[in-house]
Amino acid sequence: MKTKILVELFGSTDMIQYAEVCGFTLARAHARSGDSAVISGHLGNSDTFDKAIALFSAAYADQSEKDHAVLMKVARRGDLEVETEPE
Repeated sequence: MKTKILVELFGSTDMIQYAEVCGFTLARAHARSGDSAVISGHLGNSDTFDKAIALFSAAYADQSEKDHAVLMKVARRGDLEVETEPE
């Protein structure tokens, strides 16, 4: 059964509670890990997975730096309001 939550009708308190429930559900789903022995069996003895993760991580870091540079450029131009936390 599918349902649609009408978040556009939520007040701020309802939205905060809904966000907390969604966050909890997402965190729980991501925290579910499988049996380490089974996962190890799927990965095998080669370093293929290790290399793939290393390549992905480097590419992700590069993209994050590019995204941040664009964000800073737009913010400095005044096209985007940026708020920082006090140190």
